[in-house]
Amino acid sequence: MQRTSTAVVAAAAAATPTIPPSKPVASKNAKRPQEPQAPFPYREEEVRFTNKSAGINFAGTLTVPQGAGPFPAVVLLSGSGAQNRDQAVFGHRPFWVIADYLTRRGIAVLRFDDRGVGQSGGNSATATAADYATDAQAALDFLRTRRDLNAKQLGLVGHSEGGTAAIIAANKAQTSNFLVLLATPGVLGPEVIVRQTLDISRLKTNDPKILAGVEQRQRALLNIVQQISDNKHARARLIPAMIPPIPLPPEQAAQMQKLAENKADMMTTPAYRYMLEDNPPKNLRTIKCPVLALNGSKDLLVAAEPNLKSIEKALKTGGNRDVTVRELSGLNHLFQTAPTGAVTEYEGLTETFSPTALQALGDWIVQRAK
Repeated sequence: MQRTSTAVVAAAAAATPTIPPSKPVASKNAKRPQEPQAPFPYREEEVRFTNKSAGINFAGTLTVPQGAGPFPAVVLLSGSGAQNRDQAVFGHRPFWVIADYLTRRGIAVLRFDDRGVGQSGGNSATATAADYATDAQAALDFLRTRRDLNAKQLGLVGHSEGGTAAIIAANKAQTSNFLVLLATPGVLGPEVIVRQTLDISRLKTNDPKILAGVEQRQRALLNIVQQISDNKHARARLIPAMIPPIPLPPEQAAQMQKLAENKADMMTTPAYRYMLEDNPPKNLRTIKCPVLALNGSKDLLVAAEPNLKSIEKALKTGGNRDVTVRELSGLNHLFQTAPTGAVTEYEGLTETFSPTALQALGDWIVQRAK
C-alpha cells in the first residue's frame, strides 16, 4: 500500500503546474477591500509606447502625482503567464493596488498590458524573460520622454519572472536607477522548481520516502527538457514519466493523463526552457544600482531563504553597496497574508497585497528617490 501511495503522490506532484495559471478578475461578489476607489488624488493617463526592436506597441496606464514634478517613477513588470496591466490573477489586481499606493506617496507608476494581452500587440506564447526585458527597457525609454518625470529617478519593480526580466534589463546601458525584486528567483532555475515541487508536496505529506521520490521524479523531468531540444520528442518522454506505473481507475487515469499532457506542454515552452538555463547569480553580480529584494516566508513557489540569500550574496560579491533583502513573515507568493501559502488559497483571501509589503516597498523607493 505504501508503494502505491508513494507513486501516486510523486506523480501528482510532477504533474502539478509549477507556475500558477492566471485567472480573470473576480466576480462582482468577491470581497477585494484594497481595490482603489475614485476619486483619486492623482492623475491617470492611458498611454502607449513602442518596443522598436521587437516592433510591438504597448498600452498601459500611467498614474502621476498632482503637481508639476518632476516625479520619480517606476515600471511594474508582471510574473509568469500573460498578464494585463493590473496583473489580474485569481480575482485580485495587485498592480492596481501597488500603483495606487505608490502614487499617493509621490511616485509615478507605469503598468502595462503584457504582449498579446488587452490592448498590447505581440505574442506571449513565444516570449521569454529576455524578451520581456526589452519591453521593460522600452517602457523606461518612454518615461524618459516625460517632462513631469525625473529621468534620473526611474526604477523597475518586477514580480517573480518579472523580476528576472528586470535583472536582465538593469544590466543594459542607460536603464533603471534602482531595482525592486518581488519574489524573484535568485538561484538556478532547476533548483527553484525542485524546491517549489517539494514545498507544495509537503502540504500533503512529510514522509521522507515520498518526498525523495518527488524530488527524483522532478529532477528526471527537468533532465529530459534540458537534454532534448525537440519539443515533440521531449513531450513524448515527459508524459509517460509523469504517470505512475500502477493500475488506476479509468477516471483517475484520464485525469492524470490530461495533467501530464498540460504539464509537458508548459515545460517545453520557450519561457520555461529559458528559465532552466537562466543564471541569476551571474546576472546579479554585474548590477550596481540600489536593489531591494522582498519575499514572503510562506512563498511556496520561490522560497524566501535560499533565493534572498543568493540574491544578496551575488550583488555584494559584485561590489553593490546598496542592497536590502527582507523576508516578510506570513506572506505567500502574491504577498498576501496566508494560512499555508498554497496556490489554492489565493483566490479566497480578501487581501490583495499586504500593507506591510506595500510600506516596505514604498519606504525604500521614497528613500532612494530623494
